[in-house]
Amino acid sequence: MNAETWTAISGGVVALASAGVTAWGARSARRTKRQENRDDFLAITQQQGRAIERLEARVQRQETEAEKQRERITDQDEAIGWLLHRVRSLVTHIKKAGLEPPAAEPMSDRARRYIHHIDV
Repeated sequence: MNAETWTAISGGVVALASAGVTAWGARSARRTKRQENRDDFLAITQQQGRAIERLEARVQRQETEAEKQRERITDQDEAIGWLLHRVRSLVTHIKKAGLEPPAAEPMSDRARRYIHHIDV
């Protein structure tokens, strides 16, 4: 190979190396490591923000459901109280008529926890 060929090859290599260094330099001038870390932090922060919003919505749904359950339990408690009063008044009426009311069915332990002072 002659000198002109070597010169052309070395010029090509230098041009290629120069292009690589220029591209790397342009990238590092445009994006610093600190900027990349900040972008990562922002992405993670946004992801966590969305996760927190989902959790807040879930907690809100659960609180709404718990409130509905409390209302239902209160209504059921009132209904049980009314039924107990009605049974007592019927038993009293039967006894005043000189009759004996039928014997009560045995109460389960679960019901006994909620119905106290049964005198029927």
